[in-house]
Amino acid sequence: MELSINNLSKTYSNGVKALQDISLEIPNGMFGLLGPNGAGKSTLMRTIATLQEADNGSITLGNLDVLKQKNEIRKVLGYLPQQFGLYPKISAEVLLNHFAVLKGITSKSERKDIINSLLHKTNLYKVRKQNLNGFSGGMKQRFGIAQALLNSPKLLIVDEPTAGLDPLERNRFYNILSEIGENTVVILSTHIVEDVKELCTNMAIINQGNVLLKGNPLKIIENLEGNVYEKTIQKEELENYKQEYNVISEKLFLGKPIISILSEQDPCHGFTPIKASLEDVYFSQIFGKNNHLTPTL
Repeated sequence: MELSINNLSKTYSNGVKALQDISLEIPNGMFGLLGPNGAGKSTLMRTIATLQEADNGSITLGNLDVLKQKNEIRKVLGYLPQQFGLYPKISAEVLLNHFAVLKGITSKSERKDIINSLLHKTNLYKVRKQNLNGFSGGMKQRFGIAQALLNSPKLLIVDEPTAGLDPLERNRFYNILSEIGENTVVILSTHIVEDVKELCTNMAIINQGNVLLKGNPLKIIENLEGNVYEKTIQKEELENYKQEYNVISEKLFLGKPIISILSEQDPCHGFTPIKASLEDVYFSQIFGKNNHLTPTL
C-alpha cells in the first residue's frame, strides 16, 4: 500500500497559498512531515483525511482516489488531529465503544475484543472506567490513538501528537507509533525534529506550502556531514556573523551565544567542525541561506 500525492495545491480565500504543487510518495511505514507552525502541514493532513478540498492535484491510496472516494477512504483511515475534544464525564471504555459503533463495528463481542486490545496496547486498560476529565495530556493522546485504530486503518494520520507531552509520555507514544508503523502507512506531522529522528525511515520538510527536501533521514544527514561548524561568540557580534556566514541556528551556553553555520569549506576564524544532525538539516532548510542540499530518495 502506498499513498501518492501529485501536484496538490490549496489557496485560501484570504490569499494564503497553503499548498503549492506538493508531490510525495509515501510507502508503508513511518513517514515524517516536518515543518514550522504555519508551514501547510495541517492543511495537507486535513486534505488527505477528506476533511477539506484541494484546488488542484490528486491523492491516491493504492487503487482508491482520496479526493473522489471519500467514504471508501474513511473506512480505512485513522486520524488523530492536533486538537480534539472529548466528553469529560464519560469513561474511556464507554466512549471507545460509542466510536466503534459509529465506525460500523456492529457486533458487541467484536467491539469488546477490539476495545480491550487497544486499551492494553495504549496502556489505558487499568483506567478504562475512569472519566476522561481525569486523564493527563499524555493519556488523552493515547486515547486518541486508540480511537484512531478502531477500524484497523491502512492509513493513519497523526498531527502534532507529542506537543506538550513530558519525556516519559513521549517515549510511550513513540513505542505505540513504531509498532503501528510496521503494517500501516503512518504520517507523522510535527514541528518537533526529535519525533522524526526517533521514528521515521522517510521524511519531508515543508515550509510555506512547499516541499523543501524529502528522503531518508540518515541519507539526508550524510549529505550535510562535514559542512556544519560552530563557534561561541559575543552577543553584540551576532548580527555581523549573520551577515557574513550562513547561520542556521543559535543557542545560549553560560549566557553566550553559540552559532552553527553551514559552509562547504572550513571557515577558519575559530569555527569548529561538528557532527551533522537532523536538526541541522531542518534549520538549514528553514533558516539557512544559499544551501546546496539536494533531495535524496
